[in-house]
Amino acid sequence: MTAPLWHPSPNFGARRLGAKPDMVVIHYTAMSSAEAALERLCDPQAEVSAHYLIGADGHVWQMVAEIARAWHAGAGSWQDVIDVNSRSIGIELDNPGDRPFPEPLMNALESLLRAILGRWAIPRDRVIGHSDMAPGRKHDPGPHFDWERLEQAGLAGKRGHDIGPGNPNPDTFRAVARRAGYTADVDDDALLAAVRLRYRPFATGPLSPEDYTPLGHTALWT
Repeated sequence: MTAPLWHPSPNFGARRLGAKPDMVVIHYTAMSSAEAALERLCDPQAEVSAHYLIGADGHVWQMVAEIARAWHAGAGSWQDVIDVNSRSIGIELDNPGDRPFPEPLMNALESLLRAILGRWAIPRDRVIGHSDMAPGRKHDPGPHFDWERLEQAGLAGKRGHDIGPGNPNPDTFRAVARRAGYTADVDDDALLAAVRLRYRPFATGPLSPEDYTPLGHTALWT
């Protein structure tokens, strides 16, 4: 991957309490073009930003230095992290959310993730989607994002393959999801929708054994 094009945004600050990035949060722009997204992410009136933006053609822009706190995540949590902005690097992907992500974009994302994870020694299970940390409030990178590709490349946490419980119920599902990292305080429907966005994006209907399977904590339901 060639070096990202530096396109500074004024929308950033210092990471709180001396935090360093130990997570990556992936977003989609939900805008008409990468250029439109770049303009918004660098607009002081918008008060939003990200560290990186990857265009559909694979072009990469950097708007905020990795050491700084970009304004991309908002309210939510993942594992032990509440102030996600202070602990994460945010990557925006040029996609409206209703279509697959082009090959040049995915190739650039893989290269960028390898570099970021290597620089900061970030574990692959802390590469997440916006919807993972903010269930119900956010849905990006959405149902068309290829998480399994990142998993196979060692750039996201691997899903489990154990058989789910014969009698699924919201309490055990919440316990399993929390153990996997879904710690945001949301209702049962929002939690199920967030887990499905990541692992079973086109699944419908009530909670099922298949919803437990990718979370991989058999001990909690056996």
